[in-house]
Amino acid sequence: MNSKGEKLPILTRFLTLWIFLAMIFGIGLGYIYPEVANIIGSLSIGTTSIPIAIGLIWMMYPPLAKVRYEELKKIVTARGSKDMLILSIIQNWIIGPILMFLLACIFLADYPDFRTGVILIGLARCIAMVIVWNALAEGDNEWAAILVALNSVFQIAMYSILAYTFITILGSWIWGETFIVHVSIIDVAQSVAIYLGIPFFAGILTRFILLNKKGKEWYDNVFMPKLSPTSLFALLFTIIVMFSLKGEYIVALPLHVARIAIPLLLYFVIMFLVSFFLGWYFKLDYSRTTALSFTAASNNFELAIAVAVSVFGLASGEAFATVIGPLIEVPVMISLVNLAFWLRKKLYISRTIN
Repeated sequence: MNSKGEKLPILTRFLTLWIFLAMIFGIGLGYIYPEVANIIGSLSIGTTSIPIAIGLIWMMYPPLAKVRYEELKKIVTARGSKDMLILSIIQNWIIGPILMFLLACIFLADYPDFRTGVILIGLARCIAMVIVWNALAEGDNEWAAILVALNSVFQIAMYSILAYTFITILGSWIWGETFIVHVSIIDVAQSVAIYLGIPFFAGILTRFILLNKKGKEWYDNVFMPKLSPTSLFALLFTIIVMFSLKGEYIVALPLHVARIAIPLLLYFVIMFLVSFFLGWYFKLDYSRTTALSFTAASNNFELAIAVAVSVFGLASGEAFATVIGPLIEVPVMISLVNLAFWLRKKLYISRTIN
């Protein structure tokens, strides 16, 4: 049941199961048929995988078509908006990168390639799948879109600088290792334009064109219920493609997967809980707190993968670590969706009663 007491569609109700099955299918496909990775790799333009790009773009399109763009100005200027924006910037661009760096140093000190890959994940703030997780947890879609846009701007400006600072400067200072990580601002901008820009503008055009032609009631009650489920199909397709790329390595190197998984798991849970309790402490409502928490806890794994592949190569340990990112993030985020609902009962309903 959702918050309105309505029975959820079977695709949404058993989404965790479908995601695990998609992960298993993707890993199995990549393990049994290793040539699949070469086929998918050949369907690329530069460092952009066309199948993954199609899946991610379509996955984001329905949630972004649901955003009430005509009301964004009122939302941003509403009470509590300043706290929301400040908390998001602090969580995403100060606490998040530092936390992932520390976790990578603690758990991957003897694995410099995996450590670098995990740090790249921590620096890439989410601009894609967070829209889906937020929608599933009944977070504020408009605020999620605003925070994603804010992260996109900061990502273009800060990613290459942060990568050089944490990996090259701090890495050589702590371990005496020298890594020259060339992360072009143009490459980051390209990633943002593809994975956010295309579905963002498609969502805007869809909403305003159809609202003018068909009206709000038809759009909300007829069109969106048909369009929204396609986002989850795109999510499952993307998961299968991503995990098939490294299926052979994931099965062959389970201990390495577990070693990389530990700091990632801790990162996602810590970032979500810290953000949620900060939102609650500053008296943000549940929907905004949820949007804040998922945008802080999620990461832009497609950018991290693209950077790792372009800088270190497809067969590198850095690339392997970045691919493990979504392997851990997807089931953890589904669990955090359920945790968000539990926290709503414990923190928000009790606050209302009191």
